[in-house]
Amino acid sequence: MTFDNRPNVTSIPATRTWNAGNNNYDVAKNTGTAKGFIPEIWSDEIIAQYELSIVAANHVKKMSMKGKKGDTMHIPRPARGDASVKVIEESVTLQAPDTDDLPLVVDKHYEYSVHIEDLAETQALSSLRRFYTEDAGYALAKRVDTDLLDLGVGFGDGDPDRDPTLSLSWEHNQSFIADPNGIAPYVGNTGTLAPSITDKSTIIEMVRVLDEQDVPMSGRCMIVHPIVVADLRKIDEFISADYVSGQPTVSGKIGQLYGIDIYVSTNCPVVENLGAAGRNIANFLFHRDAMVLVEQMGIRSQTQYQQEYLATLYTADRLYGCSTYRKNNGIVLTVGR
Repeated sequence: MTFDNRPNVTSIPATRTWNAGNNNYDVAKNTGTAKGFIPEIWSDEIIAQYELSIVAANHVKKMSMKGKKGDTMHIPRPARGDASVKVIEESVTLQAPDTDDLPLVVDKHYEYSVHIEDLAETQALSSLRRFYTEDAGYALAKRVDTDLLDLGVGFGDGDPDRDPTLSLSWEHNQSFIADPNGIAPYVGNTGTLAPSITDKSTIIEMVRVLDEQDVPMSGRCMIVHPIVVADLRKIDEFISADYVSGQPTVSGKIGQLYGIDIYVSTNCPVVENLGAAGRNIANFLFHRDAMVLVEQMGIRSQTQYQQEYLATLYTADRLYGCSTYRKNNGIVLTVGR
């Protein structure tokens, strides 16, 4: 007669298997199977945190290059056409738009990696896994938003290939500062703080610039640094979602002004660092066609056990490219604090 001498317990973890030969529970047998699920679980959590953290990437033109080879996508950029008078019994007038081609290079590959000392313990501690997934999602989202907002150097007649860390790179015909009349052209390397927004006329003039260039009203948004939020809340027309609707802020949205949704982001680039005197920081009003984001590989999660470290290497990465698309569809407003 054979007796089953397993311990009398009410619940055994699913990752533990009874080994009759060793007369004990074998944890290691299921480790390989469990590892297969880890990338999927972590990827879902990272993607969720990434979507929660991004601001700028939610409001630009997006195109997919997933599953395609090569490192460049050629994006047509047609000029707007005109409506023609239809003459009775004559053929329609065909549009002959001036179309150029935007070659966008997918060359931005970023990763987030961490060593996990004990895989089984990490699976059990959901709070530890959540820390890594939230941190990875935030880090990758921050990188994408930073790359997009740096493209502000290329609005108007600017050059998107300029170094965004240089103050002079932000000088172009769609770059402004606030002044008593609304806005004035931005001048780099002045060594002084740019004015704060003190009146609604600054926003009104920024909107006018886009209106005069026939930029569509729908699809516009404004992304500002936290230093600007306090200035905007002094404008009577500013409506805060927090105080009016009672709903929580969603993906950085803090309110609306003149029909334009306003979002806050700490990724707004520093145009000029003046040390103890403060910083000049770029803020943006743009239509979603001002910039384009091309994704060739979404967030990918991978694990590899490294015996020499007695740890598991976990890596999350993504591959994308971005560029200005319709350069006149965006405005930069530099504010100092």
